[in-house]
Amino acid sequence: MMTNIRQTSSGHTSIDQTSVGQSSIRQASVRQASVRQAAIRHDPVAPTRTRRLAPGGSIDAHRHDDHQIVYAGRGVLTVTTSAGSWVAPATRAIWVPAGTVHAHRAYGELDLHLVGLPVTENPLGLDTPTVLAVSPLLRELLIAYTRAEGDDRPERARLRAVLLDQLRASAQQPLHLPTPTAPLLRALCDILQADPGDSRTLAELGRRVGASDRTLSRLFRGDLGMTFPQWRTQLRLHHALILLTERTPVTAVAHQCGWSSTSAFIEVFRRTFGHTPGSHRTE
Repeated sequence: MMTNIRQTSSGHTSIDQTSVGQSSIRQASVRQASVRQAAIRHDPVAPTRTRRLAPGGSIDAHRHDDHQIVYAGRGVLTVTTSAGSWVAPATRAIWVPAGTVHAHRAYGELDLHLVGLPVTENPLGLDTPTVLAVSPLLRELLIAYTRAEGDDRPERARLRAVLLDQLRASAQQPLHLPTPTAPLLRALCDILQADPGDSRTLAELGRRVGASDRTLSRLFRGDLGMTFPQWRTQLRLHHALILLTERTPVTAVAHQCGWSSTSAFIEVFRRTFGHTPGSHRTE
């Protein structure tokens, strides 16, 4: 397995994958490390615009002095920070607060719609990255507003006002995969990121990393703010979105991500995203 990374003339990194599936999660772990370690680009103004990213394309770690709304009109987008990853299919957008160091990654052909907001304007009152539900109306507003870059007509100002109203009404979604800081948790989570389908219990994984299930349960709650089953479900959903974008059959996705049956996977996916995995593949 090999991933080739090249620097483009625009300063962004393009990643050519020679394998898919299990390697996607390993690459996500590497990207989290790069956010922590690489030189951080400072772009003071968060742009409002539309751009396209090819499958596997990425935007290196950077930060803005503005807030930013990031939306993928098609494909699946991940935003990665030192604290973890946020994933968004076409029914979700990601709120990135001012000053947050973050990197973007595309799975599938990605239409990236970016809306910058001054630091004095925070319609959501949020100071951490958050995934937001995108209604059909909000989707059309985001697409229309970001395609009219540089337009200062009154009509555009009214469009922006409606967009912000819709954002305020958007439900927040728990699609955050936090990155552990405790060494024991890092070791355990690395095992599952390498193979999200690993079905071993916490006690069995604990024997692998040298800790009791009670100790690990306490660490999950204290370090990540969630239980082990909740974290593993988030990991599997992240990986499932990537596999579906890569046109992997639903039954194969369920198996590779560790669900006991295809029907169990479909039910969890539907409860989380509001539609079935099969319909997600056609969006």
